Amino acid sequence: MMKRRNFLQLTGSTLAALGMSHLDIINQGNRYAKVLAENTPRKLALLVGITEYPKIKRFEKQQLEGCVNDVRLQKELLVHRFGFCPDDIVTLTTKKDTPYEFKPTRKNILEKFEEHLIKQARPGDIVVFHFSGHGSHLRDPRPIKNCDDKKFLEFNSTLAVIDESQNNFAPDIMGRTLFLLRLALQKKGVTNVTMLLDSCFSGGGTRGNFVGRWASGDGYDPHPDEIAYQKRWIDDLKFKGEDAFKDLRCSSVGNGVVIASSEKDIQSWDGPIRDFSAGAFTYFLTQYLWQETNTLGKIITEIKSPIQSFASKQNPVVDGDDTQPIFFIDTKSIPPSEGVISSIKGEEINLWLGGVEYQSLPNMQKDAKFALSNNSGKVLGEIILTSPREFLDAKAKLVSKSANLNIQPGMLVQEISRVIPANLKLNIGLDPSLTKDISDAIKMLSQINRMEAITAQANTRYPRKLEYILGRMTKENRKKQTNREDLPDIDTIGLFSEALEFIPGSFGKQGESITDAVSRLKPKLTSFLAMRLLKQTLNANSSTLDVEASISLLEQPNTIIAQTQTAKSNQIQAKKTYSRVLPLNKLFQFEIKNNTTENLYVMVILIDVTGKPYVVFPYQNIIKNRTLQLKPNEPPLVIGKPDQIELKAVEKGSAEALIVTSRSELKNAAKMLQQLVRETRGGGRGEANKPIDISRGEPVAVIDDLLDDLSGSRSGSSQPREIKADNIATLSMSFEVG
Repeated sequence: MMKRRNFLQLTGSTLAALGMSHLDIINQGNRYAKVLAENTPRKLALLVGITEYPKIKRFEKQQLEGCVNDVRLQKELLVHRFGFCPDDIVTLTTKKDTPYEFKPTRKNILEKFEEHLIKQARPGDIVVFHFSGHGSHLRDPRPIKNCDDKKFLEFNSTLAVIDESQNNFAPDIMGRTLFLLRLALQKKGVTNVTMLLDSCFSGGGTRGNFVGRWASGDGYDPHPDEIAYQKRWIDDLKFKGEDAFKDLRCSSVGNGVVIASSEKDIQSWDGPIRDFSAGAFTYFLTQYLWQETNTLGKIITEIKSPIQSFASKQNPVVDGDDTQPIFFIDTKSIPPSEGVISSIKGEEINLWLGGVEYQSLPNMQKDAKFALSNNSGKVLGEIILTSPREFLDAKAKLVSKSANLNIQPGMLVQEISRVIPANLKLNIGLDPSLTKDISDAIKMLSQINRMEAITAQANTRYPRKLEYILGRMTKENRKKQTNREDLPDIDTIGLFSEALEFIPGSFGKQGESITDAVSRLKPKLTSFLAMRLLKQTLNANSSTLDVEASISLLEQPNTIIAQTQTAKSNQIQAKKTYSRVLPLNKLFQFEIKNNTTENLYVMVILIDVTGKPYVVFPYQNIIKNRTLQLKPNEPPLVIGKPDQIELKAVEKGSAEALIVTSRSELKNAAKMLQQLVRETRGGGRGEANKPIDISRGEPVAVIDDLLDDLSGSRSGSSQPREIKADNIATLSMSFEVG
């Protein structure tokens, strides 16, 4: 469990006060709670999403795209997963058709907080406040002490609203104000309070295809209306002087929890998820909660890895009791699902697919199939998509149903099969640092099969989701690297992630031409494409197979580096991943267990820190006899025994393992690997027990053959392929090497 710490310490903002309370207020709230009779708990939410800010200097370089989508993500989750009544959720957004009284102005946010949350909530009720937009900080006219060193803090963190600034006064809502509103709830005995803040309060700017949710507060003071509003609440809450208010941050335990999307000086990122934009924190949190139940602390630990792989070093934090379930609601009785029926219009069924895994979103194509189920997980019918997904909405029709089934909105859907799109491509952004070489880069990339070059728009953003960015290591790009060692030299050409983190092993020498650079990078790019293809089959949440896998040190088999399993496992109800570090130059091993009642076939691919893929099972010595079976209810398959294959990491960075298990024999893939071994081994016996470096051959062809095995098709990449959830389980384990 994370230690109870001040939010100030975690985020560097005076939103610290949101997690603390005054002892007198607590006692008043407890007495109030005992007096009022407890009825059925009501669930109230206020969700704020600000995408369009005034076109003034403070915001002009950091216009956001995903905040309104965040509100939709959160609302659908609260309604269909956590049982909120839609009428009890108020949304304030910058959508064009939103009436003015529901625009996220300072006045509207504060009024709705008071009217909808404070005045309506009673003891035992659930209260949620979500804010997606820019954060900032303003000079604090009445600074609050830092609990550790007792120094007064000059700035107070704020939420930026859509009102225009007047002179030097910004209309932001200060952390001090939110703290007072929480105390007002607590005074009424309302303690099940959750605040989610997907904004940042220090640092900012853009990185690749992402924008930091931070607006400058330099030169601005709090608006006089904000100071007057705080004074009103201080009087209403009957504080005994200003000193009591200033000292309360350190006085007691908190009321409810505050979840911040990032730590101090680390940006919260806004950018493209797939074909839509959202906040990295809000998207991965809500996607996780459709599939998993856990304590708040464990949830945050689980989502850190996908957030950081997607959006640099963003690290969400919690202030409050992180042993509580999210939103103080226990959902253990609700089965995991990929989504829900949102509405029905005649024979057309509208779906919300909020639980589909990030890597699987491109596969929500026409003809993908889902099972209808009730809250106990019993399958009641089958539906099929009639059109590709738009945002997370999709249209479907009924294929079959059980007798007397009355299809209703709110019914959960679970994946039966997905469709792998034909000729899936790798989108490569061209960084403006390439300057006059951009046209040559487009020409060279077009000559590599299934690569698409995408140029930046005028605002340096890209019009769609990217896999990588091709660019030069300039001084500016070098400054954007986060805690990285062995940085490439200035004026070298290589690959960056979408968040402009450089890809190890991809940069060449100074003076290299763009033509030579793309030629050098071709094997790496085709390997990246192959792995993107394979990741279309990731289905830990939807697979009906019962499989588990782990990585451990050979000398310490009980020390787990990483562990994962199918979420619908009969023996393990929830996915667990231990984000520990694999030491350099230490032998390690995989263990894979088949908990089903039938034979499965298995292949394991290790992606090293440079992105190079190796098949570690089957390895070269056993591929001839095709002993790829994983038998049921037997000791785990161990990959990495000293007398078989040696696995050792030799370079720091982020690595990943993909474990593919299937009811179908992997004949085509095995045949392709045999051919690759013959072509690259050279007859040397010393290579018999080594992994197979598929980048030395045609990695896309290897994975295409594997997809044919998994789909039971020989269509190759030219036709869509159907992958069934009851036939395969593909798992991923990410870990750090260092």
